[in-house]
Amino acid sequence: MASSLTFSRALTKANDRHSDHPTRITRQFPFARHGRLLPLRRLPRALMGSNSSSRAEALIDSGSQVAAADVPVLDGSEVIQRMRARREDWQGKQQFLAMYSSILGGITTDPTAMLIPMDDHMVHRGHGVFDTAAIMDGFLYELDQHLDRILRSASMAKIRPPFDRETIRQILIRTVSISKCREGSLRYWLSAGPGNFQLSCSGCPESALYAIVIQDQSPFDSGGVKVITSSVPIKPPQFATTKSVNYLPNVLSKMEAEEDGAFAAIWLDGDGFVAEGPNMNVGFITRERELLMPCFDKILSGCTAKRVLNLAEGLGKKGEIRGITLRDVTVEEGKAAEEMMLIGSGVLIRPVVQWDNQLIGDGKEGPVARALHDAIVEDMKSGPSSVRTPVPY
Repeated sequence: MASSLTFSRALTKANDRHSDHPTRITRQFPFARHGRLLPLRRLPRALMGSNSSSRAEALIDSGSQVAAADVPVLDGSEVIQRMRARREDWQGKQQFLAMYSSILGGITTDPTAMLIPMDDHMVHRGHGVFDTAAIMDGFLYELDQHLDRILRSASMAKIRPPFDRETIRQILIRTVSISKCREGSLRYWLSAGPGNFQLSCSGCPESALYAIVIQDQSPFDSGGVKVITSSVPIKPPQFATTKSVNYLPNVLSKMEAEEDGAFAAIWLDGDGFVAEGPNMNVGFITRERELLMPCFDKILSGCTAKRVLNLAEGLGKKGEIRGITLRDVTVEEGKAAEEMMLIGSGVLIRPVVQWDNQLIGDGKEGPVARALHDAIVEDMKSGPSSVRTPVPY
């Protein structure tokens, strides 16, 4: 046994450490470290510099161009009418059931009114942080864990929340209650707030809290997917470990994957080790039947990933895995694994069957990924009170 610490204690120690040195947590099977430089790949189209003006022109729909003299001046009631008509045209698989705004001081169930001021520094400067909690069977899943993380992110972003933690918690629960949503997600933001269009938020009178309840008609898909190695530069650790609204690198990484016929692109850190996906963590099952994940030192500490690591101890007791390890992972190790999976609140557990041109294992969804998917779904439906918060509808 490589460590006498229980996984939960070891993970707590890792989270409490703030060091530039890699953290290594292991239950079994210590591995040697190997380095690998990030391979040069084609830049995603969004980052290519040549012919940028012609490409931009091609993106403009000529049918949408209007003469300046034809642009009307609208009063408030006309704005609302037009927004409502637009909302009807935009309706897709996601429905927005309720939104809270501390700027308005209340909750609205009218999607037309679910707006943020243009001068909010989260809008024009990206000075905001966010988090999400799933809603399952009328319970909020890991609300407290996600709430703790957004408050840590707010502190790192120098945003002082408009309310204390318990007030924010009660507002979030109340918003879900008003929405009547029993299956969906709650997404919420802490912003530097509105006030001006300056760079600094020193002139903003108050920070802001926003929350929205989303009901998504798309079911979770547990089928195997292809991933590629991202050529979009990864965010440095200070920003990667803060769940901020600065998601442009994440968006470009996802677009790059889609252009390549893949589900997601995998980032490597500055030393060439496996880091994370655009909005999910990465896990592997080694040939020694060990659950292996990159350390959280330089990437976002995923609430779902940490919960999966705890649930995986149950698989260990059943003999389905032989150990749990957090350490640096080389690309060669990852591609040689028996199983690979993406882990996050938006995907739960998504098996990876191909990375670049390399099949993972036998190229099919693996049994451990299926078992972990079933375990997290069961935890969402009937887990302990520490991860399930009832909503008083």
